[in-house]
Amino acid sequence: MLRRTIALALVVLAILPARLDLALAQSPTVPAPKGSLEVPIGKVISAEGAITIEHTVAVVRQVSAATGPVPPKVGDLVYQRDVIQTGPDGKISLAFADGTAFNVSNNSRMELNEFVYNPNSKSNSSFFSLLKGTFTFVAGKVAKTGSMKVDTPAATMGIRGTTPHVVISEDGTVKFSTLVEEKR
Repeated sequence: MLRRTIALALVVLAILPARLDLALAQSPTVPAPKGSLEVPIGKVISAEGAITIEHTVAVVRQVSAATGPVPPKVGDLVYQRDVIQTGPDGKISLAFADGTAFNVSNNSRMELNEFVYNPNSKSNSSFFSLLKGTFTFVAGKVAKTGSMKVDTPAATMGIRGTTPHVVISEDGTVKFSTLVEEKR
């Protein structure tokens, strides 16, 4: 019985990384049932310098036996409720299942509070908290088929398909600008 349990666990652990990548690429992202493993909502597109991604919920991740924190790398998955933090020389780009893309500059902190996306739904939602630093992002399909909200120390913004640039200073002041998109 113990051998069967161990064999089953090894099969699940071998298949899970491929299934997570497939799930991110093809299936809707919906909240995981309480007590279960989270479904990835996006992935790291580029990473440079000092960066941490704190997973605040149960995720299965294949890691090396290196000592100390392992910095995120291109292709790593992110999950609802993760906290992204960059150091003085850090920057990271994230892409989400709906096409939303974030560039997070140095000395920044971002929380991925909520992300619900189903390509066949008009009730999608996302809620991200930008706590400090500089961020530029392109809104994806959630902004057009539901509710995309971005929280800052000054206000919560409803995003409907724009390309914002947000700077949050150490004193908590927020500067917001919209980048101009050329007509396609």
